[in-house]
Amino acid sequence: MTGILTTTILSFILYFVLAAIIVAKNNKNRKTTLKTAVILFVLLFIVGGVINYILLIPITVPNMVIANIAIAVIGIFLLYGITSATEKKKKTGAYEAALGLIILLGIIAIPGLFILGITTLDNTYESINKHEVKEAKPLNKDDTPITVSPEYARNKVQKSMSVVPNTQFYDLGKLQVQKIDGEVVFVAPVEFTGFWKYFRGKETEGYFTISATDANAQPDFIENKMKHTNSSYFNHNIERTIYTKYPNYIQSGEAQIEVDEEGKPWYVQTLYKPIGLTNKPDMDSMRVAVVDPVTSETKSYDIDKAPAFIDGSLSSEMATDQNKYYGKYVHGWLNSLFGKKDVKIPNESGTESSVTPIFDENGDMYYFTDMASPKENIDSALGYTLINARTGELTYFNSKKNSGIMDSKGAKEIVNKEFPEKNWEGSMPILYNIDGNPTWVVNVLDPNGLFKKYAYIKASDADFVVFGDSAREALEAYRLQLAQDPSNVSATGESELEKISGEVNRVLVTTQKNGQQVVQFLLKDDKTIYTINAGKAPLALFLQSGDNVELEANIRDNGTGIVDTISIKGLTE
Repeated sequence: MTGILTTTILSFILYFVLAAIIVAKNNKNRKTTLKTAVILFVLLFIVGGVINYILLIPITVPNMVIANIAIAVIGIFLLYGITSATEKKKKTGAYEAALGLIILLGIIAIPGLFILGITTLDNTYESINKHEVKEAKPLNKDDTPITVSPEYARNKVQKSMSVVPNTQFYDLGKLQVQKIDGEVVFVAPVEFTGFWKYFRGKETEGYFTISATDANAQPDFIENKMKHTNSSYFNHNIERTIYTKYPNYIQSGEAQIEVDEEGKPWYVQTLYKPIGLTNKPDMDSMRVAVVDPVTSETKSYDIDKAPAFIDGSLSSEMATDQNKYYGKYVHGWLNSLFGKKDVKIPNESGTESSVTPIFDENGDMYYFTDMASPKENIDSALGYTLINARTGELTYFNSKKNSGIMDSKGAKEIVNKEFPEKNWEGSMPILYNIDGNPTWVVNVLDPNGLFKKYAYIKASDADFVVFGDSAREALEAYRLQLAQDPSNVSATGESELEKISGEVNRVLVTTQKNGQQVVQFLLKDDKTIYTINAGKAPLALFLQSGDNVELEANIRDNGTGIVDTISIKGLTE
């Protein structure tokens, strides 16, 4: 309540000044005017307090300036109207002066705040903790697990809502990805469906978890009553709980829950103070508020010093804003409108506010977003960003050395066009490194959000698409097709070449669509399928069972090997 009271008082400063001037000028009816001004103040203060209670307006310079101008206009107009109706003759000079002053302040203040906002864009850009890597390296599927889309996870959890006591009171809240006991899971609280359900229920029943890496996993419901939630009302509302303690901070997005080591949920919200006289965020000094949903106890921390169980102290909404500021204002506001040198536009293919949360091999969470050109009809990716969800550090991976890679929007469109009769659509595209090839991995969902397939799309070739019912099946089919592609059957450099010798057991020669031939063979007592492009080793076309060979190959973990060099006894020696 302290924050609401402070905000309301600060919103009446201009009214106080102008009302005092009018009272002082009105010598004949000073008492009447003063009484009217006081009554109006009380009424407007109550109305203003209610509005602030509902809107939770942060205490910032722009907010207070606009609130003062709005209240002064309403208050002085009402004061003039009421006093005019009670007096036969009226001197309007004081009122005209007051209204003129308000208009003048509005003319100066509102454009001034707009101009200040523009000039502060550079400061916001500079406040981002950022650095650039000159060459983009797609994510490794082993270090960064392929995840199921949140739409699919939400759909599965919704079907399990019947296990919640008094389920008619609740709906599913915001999904948040988190690592619990070494497993990447989605966490979602149950939330009230409306005021009367809150009034009847008083507290929610708990939260769901479901694996974010296994499409066949089933959700688990954890009973853990919460009194303070996003969907609660009055002082039990999380946003209001945080605002009450930190009214001079701006909250980024909707608070999310994260679960500690003992299974207790906490609401987590990113906070920031604006730069100067604007509402533009200072991204160098962000904080995170952590709320106990049972007691409402609230503490704030620097985002990189939040309790260890919190994976996303930086909200996905703030990560989205960082990408926008980083890509658009690299050379200032004017350049973002004219010339657009080095401007990059983040694609909106992410699963949470245009970004996709992922985990690296160390268990740290990042927000992934690919960047595209501001020029229309260009679907090549300029690069991508990874934003550390605990520190806010933004790393931009430049793909100039790997040009011609389609962006996430293009990858989704490929999937969308594949099943037009079923209305299946692509979701959550992430760029992976599959055997040295940049590859978009996309979830395929039906109109109801149900998972149908995985799509593996070669980022440099829109026609190279493989679908599978599971991540493993799609991966193996994709790798096999890569091995059979004459333009691709060469050592990838992702692992060292192994020297192998043996006697040929089986041989298969296949002709590709472009007329090139690929030789695949097995060695005795070796189940690895070896593949070599005949254009690279023409004599391999004459390979036959019983030949002794020596070769160097890149052996993959899926039982295939890409041959770099081959020596055939009696033929090449």
